[in-house]
Amino acid sequence: MIKKVPIRFDYNNMMADYVGDCQGFTDKDIAAAKAITKKAFEEVKAGRGQGMMGWTELPTNQKEVVSDIIATAKEVRKNFDSFVVLGIGGSALGPMALFQALCHLHHNELPKSKRKAPKFYVEDNVDPERMVALLDVIDPKKTMFNVITKSGSTSETMTQYLIISKILKDALGKDFSSHVIATTSESKGNLIKIAKQEGFKTFFIPDGVGGRFSELCPVGLLPATVLGIDIKAFLAGAKFMDDRCKKPDATKNPALMAALLQFLAMKSGKNISVMMPYADSLKLMADWYCQLWGESLGKAIDLDGNKVFVGQTPVKALGVTDQHSQVQLYTEGPFDKVVTLISVDNYRETVSIPDGCADIPAVNFLCGHTMNELIDAECNATEYALTRSGRLNNRIYLNDVNAFSMGQLMFFFMLQTAYTGAFLHIDTFNQPGVEEGKNATYALLGRAGYEEKAKELNSKKKKTDNYII
Repeated sequence: MIKKVPIRFDYNNMMADYVGDCQGFTDKDIAAAKAITKKAFEEVKAGRGQGMMGWTELPTNQKEVVSDIIATAKEVRKNFDSFVVLGIGGSALGPMALFQALCHLHHNELPKSKRKAPKFYVEDNVDPERMVALLDVIDPKKTMFNVITKSGSTSETMTQYLIISKILKDALGKDFSSHVIATTSESKGNLIKIAKQEGFKTFFIPDGVGGRFSELCPVGLLPATVLGIDIKAFLAGAKFMDDRCKKPDATKNPALMAALLQFLAMKSGKNISVMMPYADSLKLMADWYCQLWGESLGKAIDLDGNKVFVGQTPVKALGVTDQHSQVQLYTEGPFDKVVTLISVDNYRETVSIPDGCADIPAVNFLCGHTMNELIDAECNATEYALTRSGRLNNRIYLNDVNAFSMGQLMFFFMLQTAYTGAFLHIDTFNQPGVEEGKNATYALLGRAGYEEKAKELNSKKKKTDNYII
């Protein structure tokens, strides 16, 4: 039985009553934005399930896929010592975030009897030292590799696939295909062709689901299930949040209100969004958020073809760690940021601070408290310091970190991103800046069809040694 406890979005400290009239917003500001808020809501509502908004339907339209994933994951857990994701961007960040949130923080170091799941690795880069390091700690003969790329032309992922498939073929011969699962497009691209030729077990990424919105499809669900995460509860949490956000009134729709406030903040010059969870389990949620927010909203052109150069730079931080490295800037630096704190009501463990150092009051005052009390006090103190300094901040509360709350949290951010893109009047779901870099890479490495891009690169102005010291 899933305990359906809602996450809470607290935006008190975005309001003038708390941070002051100079930086904060008022109820009149929110009321004055009623028309554009309704327009943004209706735009997202109308787009549900259409084009690149297929992700909106993932919480409810995958019954057969989920059954297949659960059965496949059971076999993987039984037969393999390690599970390796080969992917980049959303194909890596989502699985990593859920792994960090819901598995033991030292999962791979636990004995197998306690893990009850394979060791888990995500290879999301093409640093050659990293690939060699992975091969030093896994036995390919006892490893399942999950290759994730919708197009099958992602250079980084396909490079990893070429290396790993050669190793597997050399070690296992024709049986190598039983060590690879492909997650890709069902109808187009290179990886589906390879999967059919080689006989790989295959899961499909729906056409209307882009990488940064893909955690609720097999991209994220298969690795999660292999790790023993309850994906039915995860999807139920996403649906729970979706249902809460079907109200057009921003005061009753947390994702819509969060989007409106960030939009108003951007309009007033707040071009940096800091994501700061106060839980090590949520550390990589900030990484996942950075791609979602930055890639979706950083656009040069709006839907009317106007040059707008909009977006808000996402920054990741971790409480309490980054109180000692970044909070000085946030409280006394430029007024160009919105800080989102994420706190947890009930950690999965409680650690008491024992008595000691009785002769040192500056240490002994901690005794009798718990680490839980300390981290909560640290979060409250950061919130107070930001607010006292007139810095915009908001807070998301999770009752617990579990599959249901993570489904809520991730869907909240997806909806907030979609609404914010609608406020900005941009295409939230494309990434032309990313494509430019991909095309340049293809040209530099001699891929056929990119000869003109290669000529363009070769004709660029050469660097001068005068500016290299």
